[in-house]
Amino acid sequence: MKKHILLISQYFHPETFRVNDMACEWVKRGYKVTVLTGIPNYPMGKYFEGYDKKHRTREIWNGVNIIRIPLVARGNSSNKLINAVGMAANYFSFVRSGKKWVKSSEAANVRADIVFTFEVSPMTQAMIGVWYGKRYNVPTFLYVQDLWPENVETVTGIHNKAIIGPIDRMVDKIYRETGTILTTSPSLVKAIVNRKNPVDRNKVHYWPQYAEEFYRPMEPQNIDGINPDDGCYKIAFTGNIGTAQGLDVLPKVAELLKSETVKFVIVGDGRYLPEFERQIEEKGVQDKFIMIPRVSAERVPEILSACDAGFISFNKTPLWENTIPAKLQSYMACGKAIIASASGETKRVIEEADCGICTEIGNAEALSNGIRKMMNANGNKMGLNAREYFNTHFDKSSLMDEMDRFFLIKKG
Repeated sequence: MKKHILLISQYFHPETFRVNDMACEWVKRGYKVTVLTGIPNYPMGKYFEGYDKKHRTREIWNGVNIIRIPLVARGNSSNKLINAVGMAANYFSFVRSGKKWVKSSEAANVRADIVFTFEVSPMTQAMIGVWYGKRYNVPTFLYVQDLWPENVETVTGIHNKAIIGPIDRMVDKIYRETGTILTTSPSLVKAIVNRKNPVDRNKVHYWPQYAEEFYRPMEPQNIDGINPDDGCYKIAFTGNIGTAQGLDVLPKVAELLKSETVKFVIVGDGRYLPEFERQIEEKGVQDKFIMIPRVSAERVPEILSACDAGFISFNKTPLWENTIPAKLQSYMACGKAIIASASGETKRVIEEADCGICTEIGNAEALSNGIRKMMNANGNKMGLNAREYFNTHFDKSSLMDEMDRFFLIKKG
């Protein structure tokens, strides 16, 4: 009989993260799954309609039991300080609620066999998994996608030791007391193992993200005002629009490509969207952009089918060199050539797969030249290469089989 997984993730359905699919896949494989999560408010920083601290706090979705504990919504302000305060309140309110929940009769009655924390920022949520594992003597798993405290320093610009020091010690405690650590790239494995307080290499494993089955090559179709047959080279960006994504390079690139038949299809929303739209208007390149509000993940392949390439970018910081963003797997699964303003792991995968080009982060001239080359390249062959690499390295079934083996070893 398969076991009961307590999945801890500050973000969960209806928020759009790959953890949703992982939970559903575990249910299909015969596991019982309970998710401890917050009130949905990402990425716009306000509670989703129909959700608050009193309503829809307990749900069943696709066979997954969902427990929602209180947290403060992130908020969304143009003021960086207010944003930072709102984010801190969001992070720590979830942990505070989680600590209280771990001591509750509901937590005791869950009787989980495995506790698995899905860590995209904040790392603080992993403390709940540590507390639960210790209190109920349950094996603990942590899936690391964002390094802390490095992520905090990069996103907030805070380097004060009085703030970063305690966060660093918290991370040491989490790594020390977690039984199995999985992470999304080989570079992240090295970064975790080689911390100032080293982590046992034997418990840190590379387990890349996959893409859901609905990410697949599709016949080009006219959708949302995007005509695949209009003779225009279309580059799609899908997902969260935040400062970390480094999208400020695109208005500059659009200006450099004003005489070219190129359009950027931007699908999504986020805290940086108003500033991004202001930059587009300031450069006078509105005609180069098709802006589409956030859509369900299931609709992304349709939009990609009408485009020639997918776009990935970061802002310029060494932290992102360790990162393989989830959209890379999504684009590859859809058989799309990839244009990237990136380095490190993202560049490595694109070059290994021979599925696109990668230019220096933030360099508008290099990126515009790269796009010109891609317009004359064999995009179909690159798309086939992308899909082939995806099937070999990021296949969902194979990766979830591997996860089953991790669970068996830990239970063993």
